[in-house]
Amino acid sequence: GTASTVVDPKMVFALALQTNACAIIISHNHPSGNIQPSKEDISITKKINTSGQMLEIKLLDHLIISYDEKYYSFADEGALE
Repeated sequence: GTASTVVDPKMVFALALQTNACAIIISHNHPSGNIQPSKEDISITKKINTSGQMLEIKLLDHLIISYDEKYYSFADEGALE
């Protein structure tokens, strides 16, 4: 959708599993320019991180990108532990 989207961890890891990846980086944009993660962003990051741990595929980072070249990095903020 234009205001939000559903993220399915199965779909996130499908390609990683097919290509024998040992790590992934995920990203999405915030067209508003507000790079702070929403509650939903934090929740799905935790879910993907936990799923990756079970599959032994490390989530290296989740980036939120804005139109004005700003970004938020969950890894840089220590939010992936």
